[in-house]
Amino acid sequence: MSVLPDQHVINQIFSGHYADPFSVLGMHQVAAGLEVRALLPDASQVWVIDTQSGKKVAELARRDERGFFVGVMPRRKKTFRYQLEVIWNDETYRLDDPYRFGPLLQELDIWLLSEGTHLRPYERLGAHLSSLDNVDGVSFMVWAPNAMRVSVVGEFNFWDGRRHPMRFRKESGIWELFLPAVQRGQTYKYEIIDSNGNIVLKADPYAFEAQMRPETASLVSPLPEKVATTAERQRSNDFDRPISIYEVHLGSWRRHTDNNFWLSYGELAKQLIDYVKYMGFTHIELMPINEHPFDGSWGYQPLGMYAPTRRFGSPDEFKAFVDSAHEAGINVILDWVPGHFPSDNHGLAQFDGTALYEYADPREGYHQDWNTLIYNYGRHEVRNYLAGNAFYWIERYGIDALRVDAVASMIYRDYSRAEGEWVPNYYGGRENLEAIAFLRYTNQTLGKELPGAVTLAEESTDYPGVTLPPDSNGLGFHYKWNLGWMHDTLNYLKNDPVHRKHHHDLLTFGMLYNYTENFVLPLSHDEVVHGKGSLLDRMPGDAWQQFANLRAYYGFMWAHPGKKLMFMGCEFAQGREWNFDTSLDWHLLEGHDGWHSGVQNLVRDLNHCYQQQAPLYELDFERQGFEWLVVNDHENSIYAFLRRDKSGRELIAVSNFTPVPRYGYRIGINQPGRYREILNTDSHFYRGSNLGNQGELFSDAIGSHQREHSLLLTIPPLATIYLIKEG
Repeated sequence: MSVLPDQHVINQIFSGHYADPFSVLGMHQVAAGLEVRALLPDASQVWVIDTQSGKKVAELARRDERGFFVGVMPRRKKTFRYQLEVIWNDETYRLDDPYRFGPLLQELDIWLLSEGTHLRPYERLGAHLSSLDNVDGVSFMVWAPNAMRVSVVGEFNFWDGRRHPMRFRKESGIWELFLPAVQRGQTYKYEIIDSNGNIVLKADPYAFEAQMRPETASLVSPLPEKVATTAERQRSNDFDRPISIYEVHLGSWRRHTDNNFWLSYGELAKQLIDYVKYMGFTHIELMPINEHPFDGSWGYQPLGMYAPTRRFGSPDEFKAFVDSAHEAGINVILDWVPGHFPSDNHGLAQFDGTALYEYADPREGYHQDWNTLIYNYGRHEVRNYLAGNAFYWIERYGIDALRVDAVASMIYRDYSRAEGEWVPNYYGGRENLEAIAFLRYTNQTLGKELPGAVTLAEESTDYPGVTLPPDSNGLGFHYKWNLGWMHDTLNYLKNDPVHRKHHHDLLTFGMLYNYTENFVLPLSHDEVVHGKGSLLDRMPGDAWQQFANLRAYYGFMWAHPGKKLMFMGCEFAQGREWNFDTSLDWHLLEGHDGWHSGVQNLVRDLNHCYQQQAPLYELDFERQGFEWLVVNDHENSIYAFLRRDKSGRELIAVSNFTPVPRYGYRIGINQPGRYREILNTDSHFYRGSNLGNQGELFSDAIGSHQREHSLLLTIPPLATIYLIKEG
């Protein structure tokens, strides 16, 4: 006899409230033989086809007018491969029944995903082009443990949530379904009846491709192939290598002049990479390229963590862009945002009707500054989602390093919150212990599994041990942005030179803590927005002094210990504040005065000098790599220091931050002999006054600054010079 589900069950299936569709649909052994049940809304006739013979073996009867079909094959006892021949609106279709396939998720994956230790969850969750039982299709998996029902909907099933409800794996909270015949490029979402009984449409958290705003669907896209790293790329990230980073917002670096539209990944691969190479930068840092709904967030409010934004092209084209950078010898850093996410309805917020990805308490789960939500780092599946994402970009796109945004907002529960607006941790403290554990886990596993992968922290407090290993109670980052150095030096430069003697220590203070972390010196996008003006705007004086101040500052920065980072436009002293919606002011380089091209020439020469002179980078984080020669000449605003490489070779940098030339200025030195001035920011080539130390310099056996030998220098106004010992 047939074991036909009663009408109540059929009603629940149609309404989407039957939790286990596989127990009803598909082929089942019953006392009378084999019974096939199919949910095919609006179909008029259905036949079962034996796939091996290609013959019709049974017609299914329509037991519910809405499209529930049942048929028994009394002489069959053993299940077999079958297809359904379906008539819709007088059109005949042959299709594979998704409810004839068994469970997809394996026990080991379930264990690792639930434990939060699956290194590559993206290899299972999401939409994967695959073949089951010689049938091509897509395997869909999504985590939504508190949902009443989850269906895959898309252009392949008329976006009808009745048609393809998923199998629920109670042991993991994951819903799964293999859909035959779904193809690459087709759009889809998950239709969820959430824990409150509401029907919501959600994009796939693990989607490898997404529609561009304002559309919000996910696209079926293949998992990118793994990208092999090279020894040279790994070596380029090391502590004793020159690292000069060009930070870029792809949407506003350059635009098409005729319509102000973005350049594509392909166009950027040619124009941007060529420019970065020409300018001598070793690394390019991309502001977030994860899919995001709001242009004005600059990518810092991502929703498609696994999907490169469609604004500039496809995932394949983005991967080709990264390949182009590597071919040019440039490493790629991706700005990565695990600190927060927007609350758009199609995203992660209240994903299954509960605070699944975010903390439930708004005192923990809501960012007041950015109107965004905070990940629940204590939940294993959330940690998997984020740490797996770090693996994904490095392993599948060949990203060389991740710069982690807003680390301070992650590790402090009271970040930007008044008393009473935050929840203490288990011990009553202000640290977010779950976020700290997540960062340590991610950095540690990346280090073990992907040799050469590097992470950089944008951490704005004095949290101890950001770049110490986790087993030394550190966070495990390789580098930390030195935001204190950036603020101090810019605050110094904004003073009129006549007053700088009162703020002399702002330029020397950084060396007091220089060896506590592995620092990057950043001049980032945050310093040229929100009313701060451009870097050039902050320099006092007339045009000549403004440009000279900036050039002297760049010279000081490139000689100072620490890796370098410069935001686009700063390399040619863009005069206006950065606007994400327009191109940089490239026309400034065509001006007759040459001020801007002079700064650009200087930055290019600084980068090349930096790479050629090992004292400028080899011992950035070792005390023997730096020594003050003149540290307390407040009255003249003179600074002099040396940089030393592993072999003991020394380079001397001298800066004058007043518009007064210093003739016959004597500085003590360690190594007597013949010196040569190899860089002078006051050079005529950079639009300076061309004052300096032409030709050779010979030391004198005259004591100065507690040293037996000295050099007598001409120090140009508002300038930095580099001297190297010859022979």
